[in-house]
Amino acid sequence: MIYLDLFLGFLKVGCFAFGGAYGAIPLIRDVVLSYGWLSDEMLTYMIAVSESTPGPIMVNLATYVGSSQAGLPGSAIATLAVVLPSFIIILLVMALLKTALKNRYVQAILRGLKPCIIGIILATGCFMIMNNCISITTGAALNGRALVISLILALVYFGSRKVLKKGLSPIMLIVISACLGMAMYGV
Repeated sequence: MIYLDLFLGFLKVGCFAFGGAYGAIPLIRDVVLSYGWLSDEMLTYMIAVSESTPGPIMVNLATYVGSSQAGLPGSAIATLAVVLPSFIIILLVMALLKTALKNRYVQAILRGLKPCIIGIILATGCFMIMNNCISITTGAALNGRALVISLILALVYFGSRKVLKKGLSPIMLIVISACLGMAMYGV
């Protein structure tokens, strides 16, 4: 019976928790306290622990409550119940999106949006480069190290497009920028 209670309780949390984890905490508190799984004080401690551990708060809380009530099977059931509604919604959206992407009008709209997105990303990148290269604290003095890193990244990216006939992956650019940052600013 505890397995069914865990499943139904956390399924309710998964179905009706909108607004992210912090919006779900009152619903989680209501479910956990109504079933008597944890005291209010213990739940408060578990919320603090769930916030400080990696992963979504709802999943962490569901796993902990399920484990404390019914061991490993309980934690698996509670975790499955809290993520099941989101999983099903994503599957439905992907199924609908897959058929919508075949429509030529949707494809035309997406082709039209690509230059806009590229412009927004480019503008954001230029804004970030300008903010990092011009130090606000020193009265608009040029930050040479940030400028050098930006120029090296641009050269690496555009040079790789010329040599390799394709650009580097964003992950590789992040690794290169991290190495350059450590080299320029120290570890």
